[in-house]
Amino acid sequence: MSDASDVIDSVRAKITDNDLPQWATDLLLIAGLVVATFAGFAIVGLFTGVGLNETVGFMRLVTFFAAVYALVVLALNLHWGYTGMFNIGVAGFMAVGVYTMAILTASPDGSPAGLGLPIPIGVIGGMIAAGLVGLVVSLPALRVRADYFAIVTLGFSEIIRLALLSGSLRSVEIGGTEYGTGGGSGISYTPVDSVIPWLLDRPVFGTIGGVLFDVGEAVGIQSSIIQSGLYTGVLIVFVVAFYLFLTRIAYSPFGRVLKAIREDELATRSLGKNTDRMKITVFVVGCMLMGLAGILWMGSQSRVNPDSFMPIVTFYIFVALIIGGSGSNTGSIIGAFAFAAFLWQGPRFIRSIVRANVDARSPQTIYDAVLELATGDPIPMLGYVIGTLDELRFVLVGVVLIVLMIWKPDGLLGHRKELAAATDISRRPTATDGGETDE
Repeated sequence: MSDASDVIDSVRAKITDNDLPQWATDLLLIAGLVVATFAGFAIVGLFTGVGLNETVGFMRLVTFFAAVYALVVLALNLHWGYTGMFNIGVAGFMAVGVYTMAILTASPDGSPAGLGLPIPIGVIGGMIAAGLVGLVVSLPALRVRADYFAIVTLGFSEIIRLALLSGSLRSVEIGGTEYGTGGGSGISYTPVDSVIPWLLDRPVFGTIGGVLFDVGEAVGIQSSIIQSGLYTGVLIVFVVAFYLFLTRIAYSPFGRVLKAIREDELATRSLGKNTDRMKITVFVVGCMLMGLAGILWMGSQSRVNPDSFMPIVTFYIFVALIIGGSGSNTGSIIGAFAFAAFLWQGPRFIRSIVRANVDARSPQTIYDAVLELATGDPIPMLGYVIGTLDELRFVLVGVVLIVLMIWKPDGLLGHRKELAAATDISRRPTATDGGETDE
């Protein structure tokens, strides 16, 4: 994470002196971080013998997870960063969106059966269902504040997950057909990324896809990686749409009220604003975005089960938001990318590098690795560490959070939290025609 912070600081230093609009500065900042990170991974991967396909596949996975995390983090930023609502039930609203989409689009001949509707209808239905559940949750949850609100949202999220896991909803017979959630086995459906072949038949997208396939074939990249990359490109389009939508909200009168609620709800209410109605509205909108993000993320698979929505998913999303800095949409995207590149996929890339260069056998226990190390052979210990990188990733996340609390408690871009005022009141006024300065 220190590497990501250094890259951001260097890019920011280069563009600070340029008189650019804020959106251009943010675009350069995000592009600089992505290009510098991928260039570093490409150089390391190719020069350590990982291979072209595995390196490109790794960067595609980083981009995919960065995009899906950015979608959810942006939605969470609307709740926590803008309004100050501590919602830790994100995974539950994602589950509602995904399961609704799955039931609407699953084959009528499946087990459990679905309605067999087109994917766009399933996506819209999942968003509406997530918003309705958010409305139901917000009515009792907004009667409490701060940590109690967080406990209520977490409880509802677990109720949703356990309800999907329960045997009573596993299979329900309606009109002689078995519908339901499938319980622990989950439900199969038509994956969302199946729209890519349809898009390839369209003139513009098909031309772009054809060029990418030709270039990939020329340099030796597998076509499956390129096709997965096309869906990742669709996700990036949604990230841009989320960003523009939330930025529009931020600078609207409605958004300024949300930020006023975040700073001091009592003062906002005293000014005649209906804060409860505002919070319910923004909570429902955020839940709809979380449902859509879950559909685009988990919906790219062909089966979903309740284990995909454990509370740890919400924890990861909060870590990404904390890294970037709450209250900043640009920080949300940067935090999601840094989390995906350095914490989520980075350890796996290190494992690929080690295995490409060292025959690191993994002993069954750390005791065996220590015994081998005592005899002067470090390879078994290296193999054990590489084999347990997925578990050690939790330790790495904890270390990153501690470092952030010490050096950047507001996150990488937390200092850019948007104020409730319509104008930047931190800047000194400038002289106008016919006016005088205070100096």
